[in-house]
Amino acid sequence: MDISIEISFYPLAKEAFKDEIWAFIDTLNAVEGLTVVTNGMSTQVFGEYDLAMSTVTQQIKKVHQTTNSAVFVCKFIGGDRSQVEAKA
Repeated sequence: MDISIEISFYPLAKEAFKDEIWAFIDTLNAVEGLTVVTNGMSTQVFGEYDLAMSTVTQQIKKVHQTTNSAVFVCKFIGGDRSQVEAKA
């Protein structure tokens, strides 16, 4: 079973917040078997359910262990929505 995850990451009270965001995204990109798409609003992760979920939760935990001031907003959608086009 596949999953699609949309993540918005908001590091709070950090001057180098962009570095934290890119480090999070780079870690996701390094995982074989995941497709990661990034835009100015969020990051989408597509892949096998268990791999995607465990990777995302591990990385969120890592951020929370290193900072007490980060917010994540996530959407989880069953199936691989990477090829679904938005209808106008």
